[in-house]
Amino acid sequence: MERSERLERLKVLLRDALALLGEDPEREGLRRTPERWAETLLACTQGYAEDPQKHLRAIFQLDEDDYPLGSEDMVLVDNIEFTSTCEHHMSPFRGVAHIAYIPNPESRVIAGLSKLSRVVEVFARRLQLQERMTHQIARAIDDHLRPLGVIAVVQAVHHCMEQPGVEQRSSVTLTTARRGVFLERPETEARFQEYLRLRLDAGKM
Repeated sequence: MERSERLERLKVLLRDALALLGEDPEREGLRRTPERWAETLLACTQGYAEDPQKHLRAIFQLDEDDYPLGSEDMVLVDNIEFTSTCEHHMSPFRGVAHIAYIPNPESRVIAGLSKLSRVVEVFARRLQLQERMTHQIARAIDDHLRPLGVIAVVQAVHHCMEQPGVEQRSSVTLTTARRGVFLERPETEARFQEYLRLRLDAGKM
C-alpha cells in the first residue's frame, strides 16, 4: 500500500478515534489533528519499510598491518540517542544505545561508524519492546559483519513508567544482548564496560 493511501486511511480512523473520545473533530483546534497524528504515526513506524542490512553494506577492510591476526581490539560507539514506541501501551520510550564489536581478524571488515546509529534508528522506528530491539541490533551486526563478537546495551526511560499509578520517574531500564566472545568470555564484556566508564567527553576532545 502506498504511503499516501495509508495516510488517508489513517486520517479517517483517527478522526473517528477523536469522536469516540468525546471530542468534536470539526472544531477549529482539531480539524487538522487526524492528518498530523497520522503523519506522526507513519514517521514513528517507518522502520518497517527499511532493511537494517542496507546500512551495513557500507563496509571497509582494514589492512593487515592495522589489524593483525590475533587482535581483539573493539570498535565502540556509545550514546546513540533514539526514541521508540512501546507496543504494549503505544507510548514513547527514549534513551541511548551503546554498541561494540570486535572485527574478525580473518576478514578485518568494519562498518561505517554512522551506520551503527542507522541500525539503531531502523529498529527504534517500529512498535517495539526494548528487550527485542536490543537483540535485533546485535543480531543485525553479527549477521552482516561476522565479527568475533558484538554487544549492545540499551538504556531507556519509558513513559508508561511515569504515568499516574506507577509514577516511577527516576526508573531507567537497561537491556543487553551479546554474541560471540562477549557471551563466551566475561572478561571481554568487562573490558567493554570499563571503556564505557573511561570514555572521553566528546565536548572536551
